[in-house]
Amino acid sequence: MVESTLSDGVPAPGPPLQWCHEVVDDVSRTFAISINLLEEPMSSYICVGYLLCRVPDTVEDAKHIPNDEKADLLSLYDAALDPDDGTTPEAFVAAIEEWIPEDPESPADWEVVRRTARVFEAYDAFDAEVSGAMRPPIRELVDGMETFVERSNEETGLRIEDREELDRYCYFVAGTVGHLITNLTALETDDGTERYLRERAESFGLLLQLVNIAKDVHTDLRDEDNVYVPANWLRAHGVPQEHILAPEYRAGAGVAVKRVIDHARSFRGEAREYLHRLGRSTEGHLSAWALPYLLAVATLRELDANLDEVFTESSVKVSREEVTSLVAAFTTASPDVDLLRDLERSIDAE
Repeated sequence: MVESTLSDGVPAPGPPLQWCHEVVDDVSRTFAISINLLEEPMSSYICVGYLLCRVPDTVEDAKHIPNDEKADLLSLYDAALDPDDGTTPEAFVAAIEEWIPEDPESPADWEVVRRTARVFEAYDAFDAEVSGAMRPPIRELVDGMETFVERSNEETGLRIEDREELDRYCYFVAGTVGHLITNLTALETDDGTERYLRERAESFGLLLQLVNIAKDVHTDLRDEDNVYVPANWLRAHGVPQEHILAPEYRAGAGVAVKRVIDHARSFRGEAREYLHRLGRSTEGHLSAWALPYLLAVATLRELDANLDEVFTESSVKVSREEVTSLVAAFTTASPDVDLLRDLERSIDAE
């Protein structure tokens, strides 16, 4: 039976795990592709883990919620994740109900927030070994977001000062997700593979996050009033961080964003090694995580060619045709490390 949907297209509540799989496509089509490329039960583990991370991310990004209230909400959410704390997900939902927009720009994100208890139901149904593997990196992500919310300027949003702070932010929002993936993968691998992956998990997450930061300069400032390009990199070229989008500062801002791009590229080698080891040691994982990696590599190429577009409403993105081709490569073939290497070379050659 086809489940009914809300008027805005977001799936209506059904069995918790089924609902998680249905709503994730509305939350992030790209991540949903990776989830669908995984076999069960890993597909469900990653799906639920992603949604558990998306809830605090939505709270952190909400411009209409005062920072002190955001910090309290994130703390309450963390308490709900703590098995030794009596706080329930329902308590978090009750606290955030007044802050859920009536007509949000991202209805699926806020519907997941509203249905946090349903995501927890799916999570709580997993074996203790699985939920125990998921919990630490998710709680670290929440704690990191709370830290940055507390130091954000109430009037202007988040402003990153230097590379060290940029790396710390990227670790909390993406490096932790790399560890989440690795913790779950470790349930299926030997100790040697687990150690190898853990040493490179952060690089995988940081590559993806830094690419997003580089391509979303305009969107981050316009929609969230955040500037992630380090202030000291901008000051070195006479650019006030508040005016990163101003045409008169375009040349200097471009040099600073190019530093972000180069910094992202510095994590590419370890991210590639991470994927190659996955491909040699696990079944079905390479397809899921090679796709976001290759899209990041392709986006780096587009950023090099179209840097000025990050300062305008025009977005830097990989063409629909190339995305479709990459997805097809991992759904119609038997993916292996050689395929990943060939596709990466092809992307670089374009």
